[in-house]
Amino acid sequence: MCSSREHLDFVPAARASLVHTGSVHMWSLSKQKKTRKNVTFDLPSDAVVLNSSSCGKDNASGPSLVVAFGRGHTLTLTFARNATRYRVQLMRFVYNLSDAQIFPNASSKEVKTVESVTDIKADINKTYRCVSSDQIHMSNVTVTLHDATIQAYLSSNSFSKEETRCEQDRPSPTPTPPVTPHPSPSPTPESPSVNKYNVSGTNGTCLLATMGLQLNITYENRDNMTVTRVFNINPNKTRVNGSCTAQLVTLELRDEDVTLLVFHFGMNATSSQFFLQEIQLDMTLPDARDPTFKAANSSLRALQATIGNSYRCNAEERLRVTEALSVNVFRVWVQAFQVEGDKFGSVEECQLDENNMMIPIAVGGALAGLVLIVLIAYLIGRKRSHAGYQTI
Repeated sequence: MCSSREHLDFVPAARASLVHTGSVHMWSLSKQKKTRKNVTFDLPSDAVVLNSSSCGKDNASGPSLVVAFGRGHTLTLTFARNATRYRVQLMRFVYNLSDAQIFPNASSKEVKTVESVTDIKADINKTYRCVSSDQIHMSNVTVTLHDATIQAYLSSNSFSKEETRCEQDRPSPTPTPPVTPHPSPSPTPESPSVNKYNVSGTNGTCLLATMGLQLNITYENRDNMTVTRVFNINPNKTRVNGSCTAQLVTLELRDEDVTLLVFHFGMNATSSQFFLQEIQLDMTLPDARDPTFKAANSSLRALQATIGNSYRCNAEERLRVTEALSVNVFRVWVQAFQVEGDKFGSVEECQLDENNMMIPIAVGGALAGLVLIVLIAYLIGRKRSHAGYQTI
């Protein structure tokens, strides 16, 4: 076993480089005894980078790093990028339970594969740096990175001196004292126009969506007043771009107010579901103390449905990105990854729509019950009115 500070270097064609330090933690389930055994081990010192690692191909695939060790175990990191950032979009681990040195007394001899999207990302031409422990959970396997340094899409053979630090390394924000003036929200504009968006790749359409989009941004203006402004995305003045990969679908929007609005859709291979996993916004606010406004959240789990189906919600949905930004989505209908014939698949309704449908059903049931009670009372009263002597 090597220590947790063992380094592996990868520089194919001087375009991608990665230094990985850390250990791999995992557990397996014994089917015969129905007991779970935990196995923890460090990446061994004899691990090698396979020739299947590559710098990727333009507009087709990103760089990938494949590290092999033991009897058929491989750890693969696949990279992707957009105009401003790159990321480890997918981590995959293949392990062989017949390797008795790592999995002693394992009841199964199968070769298992697990994978997951990650939150490892950095600005282009900057090094990703994370001294703290970072865990990536992949079904029944947990990979822990310690003191990691990563950079992809290099312009030279050496790491950049500029760094993007991980969230775990950043100091806890100091609570900001409340601003004396109360927030003054701007008048809410009309609901945004609904527009159809689609993203296509080499294998056809990977994203089909119709929705209206509205941005809610809170910031301090030049008079030190906290204000909230609402921006509608105007489809008639919006440029649309995007990209498709096996594990990530990207929709990029630019209009007269917004420099860049990005939606990243990921997938969970285990549950066979797609979801909106990240929103990024870059724009300029001329009346703000800091005119450059940026916000991002890569931990979303919104607009989720089974792969091959579509997600639809007629109700307005509010997606909270950060304390300063939320995105309102109107009449959304979206499907990512497997889109057949540019048509939406079977619909999975949102919870908000289901709740809204329950209200008229409950009211209708109550009215029907009331009518039934009145009818029964009328029949009973009529029967009693004919009791006793009859007029001759």
